[in-house]
Amino acid sequence: MSWLVARIYDRFMAESEQACLSAWRAQLLGGLSGEVLEVGAGTGKNLEHYPADVARLVLSEPDPHMRRQLSDRIAERGRTGVMLNEGSLEQLPLPDASFDAVVATLVLCSVPNPARALSEIRRVLKPGGRFAFLEHVAAENNPGRLVWQRRVEPFWRLVAGNCHTTRRTADHITEAGFELEWIERESVRKALPWVRPSIRGIARRALGSADAA
Repeated sequence: MSWLVARIYDRFMAESEQACLSAWRAQLLGGLSGEVLEVGAGTGKNLEHYPADVARLVLSEPDPHMRRQLSDRIAERGRTGVMLNEGSLEQLPLPDASFDAVVATLVLCSVPNPARALSEIRRVLKPGGRFAFLEHVAAENNPGRLVWQRRVEPFWRLVAGNCHTTRRTADHITEAGFELEWIERESVRKALPWVRPSIRGIARRALGSADAA
């Protein structure tokens, strides 16, 4: 199904992008600098929102169908100095502590093991580095919607590239050793009801005893 998801993804998300997602991406990415890695870069919807003076931008996308569209978008926008990476989020072929910021937007819902994925994000971040995230999540404050999310999830995972509707991603982020700098919860406008609840924000790689040393 990955070829079909890649083919229709931008059209499927177009109304939500116009209604809110594009503005949210700009809010998250506008202040990033230095060495930046985006994981699960998909078709490249974040590309236009990265500051021009980012020192190095690495876009990681393991799916070949998504990566083909990502490569085309890079060429269309004429952005130079962007590196493509095929690595899986759960096993990034990148050195420890090598990035000032890591970006993940609408990707942690579909990884098989969120804890492993976040561990890899933390590993490649420099101590104190920033993690910018935008994800749809479980409707923890809306029991009625959460019931429907649970009912829909088995089918939705099959047709939407392993996308889970009930993940508690904010909890996963803090459990992985990140400190939340800020977080906002908001409904994704124009989206299907079971993927409307969302979180976005910035977290930092917490400085543990090993990091401080």
